[in-house]
Amino acid sequence: MAEKTTEELEQLRDLIDGVDQQLLHLLRKRLDLVAQVGAVKHGAGLPIYAPEREAAMLAKRRAEASAIGIQPQLIEDVLRRLMRESYLNEKDVGFKQVREDLGKVVIIGGEGQLGKLFGQMLNLSGYQVVSLDKDDWQQADALLDGAGMVIVSVPIAVTCEVIRDKLASLPEHCILADLTSIKSAPLAAMMAAHKGPVVGLHPMFGPDVGSLAKQVVVVCHGRGQQHYQWLLEQITIWGARVVEAEAPQHDKAMQFVQAMRHFCTFVYGFNLCNEGVDMDSLLQFSSPIYRLELAMVGRLFAQNPELYADIIFAQKESFGVISHYLENFTKALTLIEQHDRAGFIAEFERVSQWFGELAPQFRNESRAMLQSVNDLKSH
Repeated sequence: MAEKTTEELEQLRDLIDGVDQQLLHLLRKRLDLVAQVGAVKHGAGLPIYAPEREAAMLAKRRAEASAIGIQPQLIEDVLRRLMRESYLNEKDVGFKQVREDLGKVVIIGGEGQLGKLFGQMLNLSGYQVVSLDKDDWQQADALLDGAGMVIVSVPIAVTCEVIRDKLASLPEHCILADLTSIKSAPLAAMMAAHKGPVVGLHPMFGPDVGSLAKQVVVVCHGRGQQHYQWLLEQITIWGARVVEAEAPQHDKAMQFVQAMRHFCTFVYGFNLCNEGVDMDSLLQFSSPIYRLELAMVGRLFAQNPELYADIIFAQKESFGVISHYLENFTKALTLIEQHDRAGFIAEFERVSQWFGELAPQFRNESRAMLQSVNDLKSH
């Protein structure tokens, strides 16, 4: 009986292996077709990310999966993973160059990670890119000569100083832009130093992204939008979503999106370290959601501390936002100290109502992420 069972299992496993090989060939064929689509998009100057097409395709595949007894989420997970791979491959064929008569692009801080990323994307679009880093100022005149656009990508703490002291003599036709995560002060500095087109950009992603597809770039207009509108079109072709905002509105949001969030993550890791927590033991007992939280904490401490110090200390107003967080933390802690279970539930329900429809939406969005974390944990 045991021998028969073993033989039957081996036969079934061989059949599964055969199906897996067919899947591999189908995946290769799909990736090749996507590469052809990428080449057509490149020639036509179309964005690599088309949200309407993606949403319609996923909805259709989910319905087709359900009709043949396959969980719709399974096919969506597979297709989303394939699309991420496709976006990575699509940029290898390059992008259409929107502005062919620009002249060279000089990136101040071009040897930094974000400067390198934008330099790479511009190169892939056919632009001549020159890096001007901190040791190159003695040849700055030569490097800046003939520049059609100058992009400032230096630490926040020195951004305004570099703009004020080094970039006050650019040709009037030259576009001056920055990639800083705060916008009011750098934008004002650029407007004061340069009489030509000025635009503030904030890429809402780290330099380790493999593709700009689905990423967000915030744009704060300065002067002469008609002269740099092509740049926004170029960023859209790269797959990113352009979000326009006034500089004060942007900076206020960053007090929550960046300063408070990064500070809270810092304190989380700070506390784990000071408590001498056994991380191996903690990971052993971690659920997928807690492992994801730990991963986000660990991610912070794997990066440049000066970058996060700059973000947190960049705006004096961030101190007030973080202080309010501490006050609310203390209020919540009081509920625990007073064993006020009913009060905790009441506050929980109040906040849940404040989130409204976003709460179940975020719950659904997090399911796929949690499954990915669980898959990683099993390896």
